[in-house]
Amino acid sequence: MRAVVQRVTEAGVRIVDVEGINPREERAIGQGFLVLLGVSDDDTEEDLHWLVKKIAQLRVFDDEAGVMNRSLTDIGGECLVVSQFTLFASYKKGNRPSWFRAGSHEHAVPLYEAFCRELGDTIGREVKTGVFGAEMKVRLLNDGPVTIFMDTKNKE
Repeated sequence: MRAVVQRVTEAGVRIVDVEGINPREERAIGQGFLVLLGVSDDDTEEDLHWLVKKIAQLRVFDDEAGVMNRSLTDIGGECLVVSQFTLFASYKKGNRPSWFRAGSHEHAVPLYEAFCRELGDTIGREVKTGVFGAEMKVRLLNDGPVTIFMDTKNKE
């Protein structure tokens, strides 16, 4: 699993219909994390548990002294998770990326949904989500900016 974790003041995702014309719904958060999550076919529940724990305990929010020393749980922050198969883009040949390393729908959807549930349970609040496989418009106000890339295949 790969995740881009962005510390945000606010973030939202608008889900659009197939033609991309009519906005259906916006799901938004205040202070917290926007997580772009990619799943590959070799990802497991062990990867999911590791990533949830890392994100929930990531200390990148300021304490009273202005030092990044607080976690999402410490500040009571919110989380928005958006599926992002493009995190597994292969760009070695030519200029058009290929997505062969992204997980199949049958494998990725259950892991994505389990990730969102477990993260919500871990931080003690509902995690807002995009819609897996839908066209979405994501907006955010990156706080810092703080952006961290995590890959469960590179845990060291």
